[in-house]
Amino acid sequence: MTDPAAPHDAPGAEALRERALGSLVAARERTTLLTTCVEGPDLTAQHSPLMSPLVWDLAHIGNQEELWLLRAVAGREAMRPEIDSLYDAFEHPRSARPSLPLLAPEEARRYAAEVRGRVMDVLESTAFHGTALTEAGFVFGMIAQHEQQHDETMLITHQLRQGPQALTAPDPDPAPPFTGPPEVLVPGGPFTMGTSTEPWALDNERPAHVRETPAFWIDTAPVTNGAYTAFVEDGGYDDPRWWTPEGWDHLRRQGLYAPLYWRREGRQWLRRRFGVTEPVPADEPVLHVSWYEADAYARWAGRRLPTEAEWEKAARHDPATGRSTRYPWGDADPTHEHANLGQRHLRPAPAGSYPAGESPLGVRQLIGDVWEWTSSDFLPYPGFAVFPYKEYSQVFFGPECKVLRGGSFAVDQVVCRGTFRNWDYPVRRQIFSGFRTARSADPGEG
Repeated sequence: MTDPAAPHDAPGAEALRERALGSLVAARERTTLLTTCVEGPDLTAQHSPLMSPLVWDLAHIGNQEELWLLRAVAGREAMRPEIDSLYDAFEHPRSARPSLPLLAPEEARRYAAEVRGRVMDVLESTAFHGTALTEAGFVFGMIAQHEQQHDETMLITHQLRQGPQALTAPDPDPAPPFTGPPEVLVPGGPFTMGTSTEPWALDNERPAHVRETPAFWIDTAPVTNGAYTAFVEDGGYDDPRWWTPEGWDHLRRQGLYAPLYWRREGRQWLRRRFGVTEPVPADEPVLHVSWYEADAYARWAGRRLPTEAEWEKAARHDPATGRSTRYPWGDADPTHEHANLGQRHLRPAPAGSYPAGESPLGVRQLIGDVWEWTSSDFLPYPGFAVFPYKEYSQVFFGPECKVLRGGSFAVDQVVCRGTFRNWDYPVRRQIFSGFRTARSADPGEG
């Protein structure tokens, strides 16, 4: 007998509901880990003016879930309307949030848990069609992605935090030294960029459209610490030839001399990583560099950063079929064989790892390990439409922000796909950012 209270779903909705449930549960498990591995003072402290107190992120996660899943979808009354403004990311800059009357850690946990309990009922009773928000479970996927994005933000805060180690994870499996070609030729011609079919893609990834790129060469793997050290030791931070005027001014003002968290002792470079000081591993992708630093390295190396379109073509275009796939390896969701994602490790894997995740052209580690700076400004695609709110993407469009692609070891697979676009200011270094370089092909190549 049919349950009259059950949602009238389109075909395939049950699988989407299971995906939404799994994504929400995985996000909350990670949030719990990140907010229980330290004591109360570390939750309420601001470890950097660039970041919120961890307890703000915790309650903000619950508040956004309530706003979208309980109020917008289910039409329920606000649970705590007096806190909405406290957790509005656009009303209060991060540097000001410690001064707000925030919920205490235990109260924030109870609030987020109560919201989640009610959301489970809404998930079971919502039909996955009929409105733009609920179609294919989009709004549930949006909230799972939102929580995972804040989990990455909280992991960044943990890295900024001073004090003993609070998080642990196994290291990536050792990988033999990569002996493949250092760069790959991507042929010129059109390809499909963006998506109009990925059900949980966010507004800035849409719509799919055709882009034309001339042939270019791109690094097979991200630039390593060893390669970046050569730039540092060649005086790269002391030579204005390699820097944009804005980058050189920033470098001088801030006194930068190496990636964030690096310091030199004698002849050895050390780094601080989640409370542990260790030698900088030469074979890992370089991490915690700004766009200015990535751009300067590329110039020093006689190369350049890839454009966003070049990066996506290298990651998604299959020359044999002409298709753009969801991921470099095809359309299947990531596994541990494909990429370093989901905070499974607390560091990038050695450059050249994950052969199962390479693109049809042989480019590796385009997904996971480190966010990769591109040369492109964050701009809307042709035909862009705000959905479901302008503060997610539209207010950031312009030349102030540069695009990053590919995700990092701190990114969950629900937030990571070949079309996903991240962006930040070119000065940012606390994010899990690295890069790879490119060069234009000579006439006749590709």
